[in-house]
Amino acid sequence: MAAAAARTVICSTPSHLKLWSSPFSLSLSPKFTLSLNPNLPKNRPIFFSSSLPPVRSLHSPTQQASTTRTHDAIRRPNVVDILEERGLLESLTSDNLRSASSTSNSTLKVYCGFDPTAESLHLGNLLGIIVLSWFQRCGHKAVALIGGATARIGDPSGKSLERPELDVDTLEKNTLGITNALTRIFNMNMNLNNSIVVMNNYDWWKEFRLLDFLKQVGRYARVGTMIAKESVKKRLESEQGMSYTEFSYQLLQGYDFLYLFKNEGVNVQIGGSDQWGNITAGTELIRKILQPQDGAEAHGLTFPLLLKSDGTKFGKSEDGAIWLSPSFLSPYKFYQYFFSVPDADVIRFLRILTFLDLDEIDELEKEMKRPGYVPNTAQRRLAEEVTRFVHGEDGLSEALKATEALRPGAETKLDWKTIEGIAEDVPSCSLAYDQVLNLSLVDLSVSAGLLESKSSARRLLKQGGLYLNNCRVDTENKRIEPEDIVDGKVLLLSAGKKNKVIVRIS
Repeated sequence: MAAAAARTVICSTPSHLKLWSSPFSLSLSPKFTLSLNPNLPKNRPIFFSSSLPPVRSLHSPTQQASTTRTHDAIRRPNVVDILEERGLLESLTSDNLRSASSTSNSTLKVYCGFDPTAESLHLGNLLGIIVLSWFQRCGHKAVALIGGATARIGDPSGKSLERPELDVDTLEKNTLGITNALTRIFNMNMNLNNSIVVMNNYDWWKEFRLLDFLKQVGRYARVGTMIAKESVKKRLESEQGMSYTEFSYQLLQGYDFLYLFKNEGVNVQIGGSDQWGNITAGTELIRKILQPQDGAEAHGLTFPLLLKSDGTKFGKSEDGAIWLSPSFLSPYKFYQYFFSVPDADVIRFLRILTFLDLDEIDELEKEMKRPGYVPNTAQRRLAEEVTRFVHGEDGLSEALKATEALRPGAETKLDWKTIEGIAEDVPSCSLAYDQVLNLSLVDLSVSAGLLESKSSARRLLKQGGLYLNNCRVDTENKRIEPEDIVDGKVLLLSAGKKNKVIVRIS
C-alpha cells in the first residue's frame, strides 16, 4: 500500500515560490516521495509549482495530517539560519526565534519600521527590505510600518544632533512616497498572495493622550534602563546632549511593537544594529504589560548596518544619498553605483543584497582569483540583481540601455529616452534645427563644446575617435542629416570613450 501511495512532486521554477538556496537533505515518510530531475545542477534551489494539483487522500485523516506536516516542513526553511549564513544576522533577543522559524505550523508575522524623513527610501533602508523579503520567501507574513508619528520626534540612534522638525504637509508627502515605493518593490518581487502590509503608526498615536500614555506605558519603563541604551549614552555624553523629546523615542517605538503584537499578531521586529535598544524596549514592554501566555513571545532581530570594508557607510555618492525611487535617482545611476563597488566589497554585497544562491556567489569569488577573469564581472552581476529587485525588469532594461549609450561603438540602437537617461551625467547644449541640419560634424563638435578647435576635431576624426550617436565617423565631409537626429530631438557626440556632449534640438 505504501508503494501504491507514493507520489512524485514535479518541480518548476516560478520566482515567487523560491525556497532555499543551500544544500539540504530530505527525510520523508514512505507515503510521500520527492523526485528531482537528476540532470539539475547540484545544490540548485528547489521550487514547487503553484499549479500542482492537490494530492488525493489515500490515508486516514491522521495519516493525511502527518503527510501535510511533512510537506509543510519541506516548504519552510529556517529564515534565521538563512540570514546568518548570508551575513544578515547581528543579534537575536532570544534563540527561541530560530526554533519558531523552523516550526512548519508556525507562521511568524514580522515588521520593520521606516520613518518618513524623506520622500524616498534610500540605500540604508534596503537591508530592511531584503530581510523582510527573506521572511516572506520562507512563508512568513511581512509588515512595513511607516513612522508617521515617530518621525515627528526623530530617532536619535546614530545621530549626533537632533533631527530637524518636519511640517505636517511634508510628513504626509513623504509617507505617501515611501508607501508607494514599498508597495512597488514588494509587488514586483513577491507572490501577491503573500504581499506586504503597509501601516502607519500615526493611526494609533493621533488619539493617544499624554496622561493615558504615562499611565499605561510610562509607569513600566525604568529610567535607568533607558539611559543605559547605547544610543542614549552617547548623546548624553556629547556637548549637544539630548532633549526629552528624543529621549522618549524608544518608548514610542516600543509601544508600536506592543500595539502590533496585541492587535495585529505581529511577533517579530527587525531593524539595523543601531535599533537594538528600541527593539528591546518593545519586547520588555510586551513582557511587562501584556504578559503573554501559552508560549507566545515577542522576538527581536537585528542585521548589520550597510558598511564598506573600510568601515564607512555604503550608500552615499558625491551627489548625496543613493535613493530607491526612480524619480530621485535614475535606474541608470543606481546601476552604475553598484557597478563601481570595489572588489573588496562585491562578494559580501552579493551575499547580503541579492537572493543569488550562495554556491553561485562562491563560484564568482573563485573566478575573481583565476587568470583571465574579466574585471567587473562580479560587479555587473551585483548591479543587475539589485537594480532588478529595486526597479524591476523595465528599470534594469533602462539602465542597461543607458549604459550601452555611453559606450562608443555599441550596436544598441539609441532612442531619445535612452539618451535623456544619461543627460544628468553628460554635458549638453541646445541648438536650433536649422543650425544643426547640414552642418559639418567637425563644425558641430566645436559649436557643441565637445572639442576646442576644428583642427583637433579633424585630427581625432582621422584617428578614428569621433562618434555620432555611438557610430564612428570616418569621413571629414560628414554633415548632419535629418535621419541623424534621434527621434527628431537629440544627437549624441563622443570624442573617444569618455568625452560626450548631448545636443538637444530646439
